[in-house]
Amino acid sequence: MSNPIRKFQIGAVQVDLVVESSGPLLHPAEIFPDSDPHTIARQGDWLSSRLYDPASDRLVICMQSFLLRSAGKIILVDTCVGDCKQRVRPEFDEARWNWLDRLAQAGVAPEQVDIVLSTHLHVDHIGWNTHWADGRWVPTFLNARYLFVDKEYEYWSNEAGRSALQRTGDYVEDSVRPIFEAGLAEVVGVGHQIDGSLRLLHAPGHTPGHVCIEISSEGQNAIITGDLMHHPLQCRFPGWSTRFCFDAGQSRKTRLAFMAEHAGRGTLLFPAHFPDPTAGYLRAVDDKDEPHYRYEFVQD
Repeated sequence: MSNPIRKFQIGAVQVDLVVESSGPLLHPAEIFPDSDPHTIARQGDWLSSRLYDPASDRLVICMQSFLLRSAGKIILVDTCVGDCKQRVRPEFDEARWNWLDRLAQAGVAPEQVDIVLSTHLHVDHIGWNTHWADGRWVPTFLNARYLFVDKEYEYWSNEAGRSALQRTGDYVEDSVRPIFEAGLAEVVGVGHQIDGSLRLLHAPGHTPGHVCIEISSEGQNAIITGDLMHHPLQCRFPGWSTRFCFDAGQSRKTRLAFMAEHAGRGTLLFPAHFPDPTAGYLRAVDDKDEPHYRYEFVQD
């Protein structure tokens, strides 16, 4: 039996977590070039098996979507890896998941989704934009508007973005282009207001047009942070950017500013890849020698 769908209420906005996969995936050094085995070993007092598998030396990484119900609309943020797609990473290549079953478990059919949005256009955030039918990739959510941030779409459409896709595999071809061909795409600015409770926040660095989604309703606040942070290790070591960042320096600057602004403020965070229960709060740690933060997951 599938695990129950985690649901959170932020004022009048409901947030459901639709998980595609979760488990040990990346070696620390594979994602964080500033890490080293000794530093990882020293985190044993808090780096639990929920976050790190010492047997395989891999960090636990979650792939998930955020299903929002707001102002009478159903909004889907990030669409994971997707099924049956040719990918460079072996774990993703031609993979099959039960994500559509999980979406149904959350009480939503694809045709009921009104808006689809990706925090950025990386392979693990756009996969279910499309599915294979009648010999081609077609939109999964036929009644939805797919929102694409202008700075992000422009980058992946220019020479630099196309060059990057040569290294990673052209997932834009199977997961973005069919949306534009179907006439379902809408290009929006980095500060786009989706409705009275939801707006985009530009958080560049991981990619040029990376955004977070701010939820503000009835005096309560939450933020879907995308890949601003990939793992709780980046709270302990906020200067660590990933190998996958377009601009590691800008990513670090954006993350440090975000953490300084939101630590201890009561803002509920939804980092894209943090494992269950995902949601939590950022706390500053009083350490004059090495200022850093800790991530407190919500209690089950």
